[in-house]
Amino acid sequence: MNEIHVIGIGDDGAAGLFPAQRKLVEEAGLVMGGARHLAFFPKLTGETYTISGKLTELVEHLQEARTGTNSIVVLASGDPMFYGIGAYLSKKVPGLIIHPHLSSIQLAFARAGLGWQDAHIDSLHGKSIKGLAQRIDGKPKVALLTDDTNTPSTIARYLQQYGMDEYEMIVAENLGGDDERVRKFRHLHEVEGAEFAPLNVVLLLHKPDAHVPRWTLGIDDEHFAQRKPDKGLITKREVRVLSLSELNLRPDSTVWDIGTCTASVAIEAAKLAPLGRVFAIEKNEADLDNAEQNARTFRTDLHFYHGKAPEFLDAWADPDAVFIGGSGGEMGEVLRIASERLRPNGRIVLNAATIETLYDATQTFTKLGMTFRVTLLQTSRSKPILNMTRFEGLNPIYIITAWKEEVA
Repeated sequence: MNEIHVIGIGDDGAAGLFPAQRKLVEEAGLVMGGARHLAFFPKLTGETYTISGKLTELVEHLQEARTGTNSIVVLASGDPMFYGIGAYLSKKVPGLIIHPHLSSIQLAFARAGLGWQDAHIDSLHGKSIKGLAQRIDGKPKVALLTDDTNTPSTIARYLQQYGMDEYEMIVAENLGGDDERVRKFRHLHEVEGAEFAPLNVVLLLHKPDAHVPRWTLGIDDEHFAQRKPDKGLITKREVRVLSLSELNLRPDSTVWDIGTCTASVAIEAAKLAPLGRVFAIEKNEADLDNAEQNARTFRTDLHFYHGKAPEFLDAWADPDAVFIGGSGGEMGEVLRIASERLRPNGRIVLNAATIETLYDATQTFTKLGMTFRVTLLQTSRSKPILNMTRFEGLNPIYIITAWKEEVA
């Protein structure tokens, strides 16, 4: 079985390779790569295969070709193991020999004269920009791989929607090529309308004098936009913190918030699970408007739906955690669906203000074969009165947590 070499290449083409790597390419019986990469080697004598994006076909072709006697080379951009094709192929085809080149991220930071060991790196290449806000919020140094959809201008507009004007942007284009260009934009609005080469990397840096808001777990209730005159229809801070703890979130958790109202739980869940997704539904349009405003204020990019559960739930990804603040009279059906869709080791947390709701929920969990526990939270807040202080009690809330006992 012959060797397969995956060779990283830059915008300078063959000139940027070591002699031994150039020899591997020139003498290979089969060279595979994108059209741009193959164009760097116009005099190849062996067979060529243009990678067009169908990676399953590429793997099949590689496995068939490997049974022959000719050596095989796969050309890849930069470091093949850094958001590259090498990472995918190594899972499908054993025994690959990887030859890394400088990655575009390395080159971008080098051109900017910045270290990058402390950078947050994210790829928007071939992906949705959804959720970027919570992934990078508070991070002073960010590098983004882009594509034709998620351009520097698109990214700048997106960040401004979430008030992230503390960032300045560096756009590095055609790195390593003859037409390389690096530009710095002090303000994000300057990026809009500018034109960029398709091959570019975006660096985001906190301005030295920028004010960066910080929110720790348990955001004060008054910071959320709420419907008037019914202000107060919010999962109170104390209840919210305990409920979030019961949800047992991981950084990549998928979360459902049923009856999101102000989205206070959904927003804090997104901050605890920035690599995951948060789906939230609300039947009241005025509340949903406030929820969307709150999400922008607190820099969380959520999946909002206007409707009444169980509507839309079939379109959501299976959850690791489900929070139910209100079910609109459909609690039994919502709990059944949540139980069926709940991923292993997942949690359902329900807040109940009445003993009737507590009874209905626990009876339903029992019928569904779920284990549950109940916490009754009774708490008070200090309140000034003249030159003294008294305590004012909040409504007691039952926090019901349910899970499936996993079978070994």
